[in-house]
Amino acid sequence: MSSHLLSVDSLSRDDVDHLMRVAARMEPIAQRRKVTRVLEGAVLGNLFFEASTRTRVSFHTAFCRLGGSVCDTTGFTFSSMAKGESLYDTSRVMSGYCDAIVMRHPEQGAVAEFAQATNVPVINGGDGPGEHPSQALLDLYTIEKEFARRGKALTGAHILLTGDLKFGRTVHSLIKLLSLHDPMRLTLVSPPGLEMPQHLIELVASRSHRVETRESLASDFSDVDVVYTTRIQKERFTAEMSEGFSLSREYTVDKAFMDQRVNDHAIVMHPLPRDSRPDANDLDVDLNGDPRLAIFRQTDNGIPVRMAIFATLLQVEDQIEKDLRDVSWFVPKTVGVDDAQF
Repeated sequence: MSSHLLSVDSLSRDDVDHLMRVAARMEPIAQRRKVTRVLEGAVLGNLFFEASTRTRVSFHTAFCRLGGSVCDTTGFTFSSMAKGESLYDTSRVMSGYCDAIVMRHPEQGAVAEFAQATNVPVINGGDGPGEHPSQALLDLYTIEKEFARRGKALTGAHILLTGDLKFGRTVHSLIKLLSLHDPMRLTLVSPPGLEMPQHLIELVASRSHRVETRESLASDFSDVDVVYTTRIQKERFTAEMSEGFSLSREYTVDKAFMDQRVNDHAIVMHPLPRDSRPDANDLDVDLNGDPRLAIFRQTDNGIPVRMAIFATLLQVEDQIEKDLRDVSWFVPKTVGVDDAQF
């Protein structure tokens, strides 16, 4: 694994397997049963120049769970970039303050440019329609955990990716990460104009995976193992794309779709946020409470995975077990009201 995490492209299969093993060892800490201070004294710069709740707080929490401290910056308005400061200058200045940096930026490639100015580890928290490598890693970790609970292997799995496959950076990283594994079947469904970039389809196909595209969800998906759906990224549309765009119910993942066209054992994933408004036609809230809905288990998994990323980049992954102690505060047995069965 390189000194930064900017793209899934920098990860080998061995790197990914290592991060998955380290994340599993982080589970007792992430679940608030154990405490470690291996990053005591270390400072994270959490630089988010685009709106975020889950990713920003997840990185913040992961670093704190390892004993570190966090400095947050959110939005351009409150940064020196609003005064014309370059990415190079910002990077060099922040590197003097922080031991690791997470950055989200609305422009594709901006985080990689930022990383060129520093030897401090930089993690891409999302760069426009580009990539989101830590999300892909937690998605893979979630799939592997859910499959293990069902006694299923990843090899030969059928995974449906649907929604905004053009601007959805999470699926760009995930499909590349999945392509590192043994052959599986990937079905892509998106509204017209929001298809997966062709170079990614060609990459996955070149690695012996079966890739199929369909025009809508109005067909049989009874053999699908994972339904991964994404929000339509209207904020990235051009004016021409926005004009007259509407999303029909045929692209909505809801209980009727899962019951009638999928099966009882498939899991439903979403990188969040999902648009819960009635006319959004995103992942429907009528699946709340359905055991196939894995989105909150998915977000919970972000903590051990991001802890694993920090521990690996800062080279403390072998110190974790030596530094563990029990928590001393009240921790509920389950976090959410529907988590007890898991």
